[in-house]
Amino acid sequence: MGKYNDLSDLEVMKKVRKYDSRALEELYDRYSPLLFTLIKKIAPDEKTAEEILVDVFAILWKRPDAFDFETGNVYVWMVQLARNKAVDTLRRSRMATEELENYTDEYEEFYILPVLDKAMDNLDYATAIALQPKMEKALSKLTDAQRYVIGLAWYEGYTINQISGQLNIPVETVRNKVMTALNNLKENLLAES
Repeated sequence: MGKYNDLSDLEVMKKVRKYDSRALEELYDRYSPLLFTLIKKIAPDEKTAEEILVDVFAILWKRPDAFDFETGNVYVWMVQLARNKAVDTLRRSRMATEELENYTDEYEEFYILPVLDKAMDNLDYATAIALQPKMEKALSKLTDAQRYVIGLAWYEGYTINQISGQLNIPVETVRNKVMTALNNLKENLLAES
């Protein structure tokens, strides 16, 4: 059997699907630094971030078929899974116990597991790293208000309704601000390419 580090992400995922623990270790080695960095930006503290990272790989091990092998978009799926789990953990930390929905397999499937658009371009880790400076430049071209609402939604996990309440502005205004910010980010990124 070939070396795991010579395999593509998709090939490693296929081995994880067969419950190959060495393949899971390989994905952890490849993705844990990136995912931990993302999770730390969302999680309230480092200990929680570490727990979330472990949970992400536990979910992957427990539910490898949740990944869409047709899209083959391992990088985006892993990042979205980590983000969803981190945001869910943050939201749950802000809620009263009686408001919490039970964390069941169905809950995890609906709220945590990513479902990627099949038309989405495949993005691998190396390409994402190469695009990072362009993304940072595209983000820097947004207004402070646009970066703020994206940050509230992406990193702090606030819903449109919660952002509306926090900023004391109508929901439709928030929705428009978020959509404008995302469209401007896309245009800025395309201009950088």
